[in-house]
Amino acid sequence: MSQRFDAIVIGAGQAGPALAGRLTAAGQRVAVIERKLFGGTCVNTGCMPTKTLVASAYAAHLARRAADYGVVLQGGVSIDAKAVAARQQGVSARARANVDAWLRGMPGCTVLTGHARFVSAHAVAVGDKILEAERIFINVGGRAHVPEMPGIDVVPFLTNTSLLQLDTIPEHLVVVGGSYIGLEFAQAYRRFGSKVTVVEMGPRLIGREDPDISEAVAGILRDEGIALRLNAECIRFEPHADGVVVGVNCNEGEPEIVGTHVLLAVGRRPNTDDLGLEAAGIVVDSRGYITVDDALQTSVPGVYALGDCNGRGAFTHTAYNDFEIVAANLLDGASRRVSERVPGYALYIDPPLGRVGMSEAEVRASGRPALIGTRSMTRVGRAVEKGETKGFMKVLVDAESQAILGAAILGTGGDEAVHGILNMMNVGATAPTLQWAVPIHPTVSELIPTVLGDLKPLPSSGG
Repeated sequence: MSQRFDAIVIGAGQAGPALAGRLTAAGQRVAVIERKLFGGTCVNTGCMPTKTLVASAYAAHLARRAADYGVVLQGGVSIDAKAVAARQQGVSARARANVDAWLRGMPGCTVLTGHARFVSAHAVAVGDKILEAERIFINVGGRAHVPEMPGIDVVPFLTNTSLLQLDTIPEHLVVVGGSYIGLEFAQAYRRFGSKVTVVEMGPRLIGREDPDISEAVAGILRDEGIALRLNAECIRFEPHADGVVVGVNCNEGEPEIVGTHVLLAVGRRPNTDDLGLEAAGIVVDSRGYITVDDALQTSVPGVYALGDCNGRGAFTHTAYNDFEIVAANLLDGASRRVSERVPGYALYIDPPLGRVGMSEAEVRASGRPALIGTRSMTRVGRAVEKGETKGFMKVLVDAESQAILGAAILGTGGDEAVHGILNMMNVGATAPTLQWAVPIHPTVSELIPTVLGDLKPLPSSGG
C-alpha cells in the first residue's frame, strides 16, 4: 500500500530542506528522503569543510609571515594535522545535525532515510515503501568524476570526499586537475607543509577564466612552491613503493612524478544514475544531468530538478536560488526563470578570485563594442595595509548601453568585493550609477568606482 503526500523531496542538500520548509508552511504534507548525509555536498564534502580547511591553512601561512608585520613567534610554526581535521569535520557535523534536526522537527514533514527510486512518474520506492505525490523535487547533487585513465584502477587515489577524512599531512600530494577544487586543496596542503604538484592536461590553469587570470593564479601558486605541470596529455598511473607514479607528459619535462598521495579533481558528475529516472520518463542529457526548462521543471510535468543534478549551476548559491525560483513560482504566483540569474562564483585560493557575469574572452567573442578598466592590487590601499597585494581587478562595460557586463577581482577580499558589482548587475544599474557610489574607505570595494572612472575601449583582440 502506498503513502500519499502533497510533495516528495528527494535529497536533503541546499534546495530540498528549504523547499520542504516553504511547502509545509503552506500547509502541505511533505516527505523528504535522504539516503546518506543531510546537508548535501556543501555541508559534508564541499564549501563548509573545504573553506574551514582553507582557513586553517591561511592561519599557518600568516603565522609564517608574522615577521612581515613586526610580530615575533618563538619556535616556528607547526601543524597539528589531527586538530585541523577535527576542526573541519566538526564544522560539517554540526551543520549536518542542524539540518537533520530541522527537518525532523518540521510540522507536516515526514523524513525517510534510504535510497529513493522512481517506479512511475509520480511514485518513488524507498525500501519496501511506495510514496506518491503530484509534485516531486529531485535534489540529489553530484560527486567527484573518476575518468577512465590508464592505471587508475590499480592505484589508491583520493577525491574531494576522501581527502577530507585524512588526519595526516601528505608528504607529496599530486593533484590531477588544475581547476577550482584542485587548486584550493593544492594551496592548502602546501601551506600545511606538503610538497605539491598540480597536473593539468590543458595549457593553463582554470581554463574557463581569462588568460591573465590564469597566469596570475599560476604565479601565486608557484610563489608558494607549488609545481605546475601543464599540457600533461599522457596522464597515467602505476603503483610505486613510495606511493603512486603519475605519468605526466610524453614530450617534455620529467615524464613521471612519484607522489605519496594522488587527488583526482577532474570534474563532477550528477547522482542520477541510480534513481530509476527511466521508469518515470525523466529525460537526462549525455552526461547524466536532468534536463529542465527555465522554471526547473523536468520533461515530466510536476517533477522538478534542483541543484547540481540539473546542470544549470554547480554551486551552493545556485542550488539555493533554484529553491527560491521554484518556491516563488509555485507558492507566490511569480514567474521566475533560471535565465534571469546573474552568474557569479569564486575560486577560494588565497587571495580569492571573485567573478561575475561575462569574462573578457566572452565579451570579445560577442563582438559588441566594450570598455575595460583594470587596477593592480598593489594600488589598492587596503591590500597594501594588509600586506596582501597580489592580484588585480577588472571590469567590463558595454560601450553603448553602459551596462556592466562582467568583472573579476583576484585579490584580498575579492570574493566579497565582487558582490557590489553583482548586486548592481542584478538590478540593471549602469556603470555610471556605480561610479557615483561613495564606498567606505579603506576597503577593496572603494576602488571599483575608480576603475569605472578609468575605462578604456576594449581592443578587438588580446594582442
